[in-house]
Amino acid sequence: MLRSLYTAASGMLANQLSVDSISNNLANVNTAGYKKSRVEFQDLLYQTMIEPGGTTSEGAKLPESLQVGLGVKSVGNPRNFAQGNLTQTGNPWDVAIQGEGFFQVRMPDQTTGYTRDGSFKVNADGFLVTANGYYTDPQIQVPANSSSPTVGPDGRVTVLLQGESDPTEIGQLEIAQFVNASGLRSIGQNLYQETDASGRSVVGAPGENGAGSLAAQYLESSNVQLVEEMVNLIIAQRAYEISSKAVTTSDNMLQTANNLKS
Repeated sequence: MLRSLYTAASGMLANQLSVDSISNNLANVNTAGYKKSRVEFQDLLYQTMIEPGGTTSEGAKLPESLQVGLGVKSVGNPRNFAQGNLTQTGNPWDVAIQGEGFFQVRMPDQTTGYTRDGSFKVNADGFLVTANGYYTDPQIQVPANSSSPTVGPDGRVTVLLQGESDPTEIGQLEIAQFVNASGLRSIGQNLYQETDASGRSVVGAPGENGAGSLAAQYLESSNVQLVEEMVNLIIAQRAYEISSKAVTTSDNMLQTANNLKS
């Protein structure tokens, strides 16, 4: 009887984690470049009471086994890197990736972060940075008194310098790709870090070797689908409820056993 209590409790814990993940998706429905995640589950060990293909005391071979499961566990919450919708902003420093890949960001500890959020700004020194002040990698400095900034589909950044009529290239945005993007570590601030699971980054120009191209004056919206998340929330809630009922039922059965009188 205690086995059923622990099994049902594992179901409650697993579905609570699923609700946590769905809640995070819903909270980031308006976060630029956000990628939704989902929790994956696996069943736990089984207690084998009769081996498959075993024999009876009379020597007959049994056609089936008798195994009792011991519950469920969460094994991961991979991100879905499907393309989000592109929203036009009119801001020349807003850039969206159409296709695969990530922008590179230079972190304060000099490591490289990766992001799909292309809402860049120009800081007081004229450098292109993220909303948190992290420099793009490679760094791009916008000359003072320049105008008409443009980011091309191939990542080339051009401006019009004062007194000139032809655009001047001031830098190049590059795209990093990974063999297994789901293996990246989320560190907040719309940033990811490379891990052994993701593999090493492959850096190149946008639009080359499978990398996505860039769309200037656009931002990539979150790929969270509200209706889908609400349905998943209902499923997780019902699964949590039925597991809690299994706990109650096991408790009632234990109480009945405890109340037996000789």
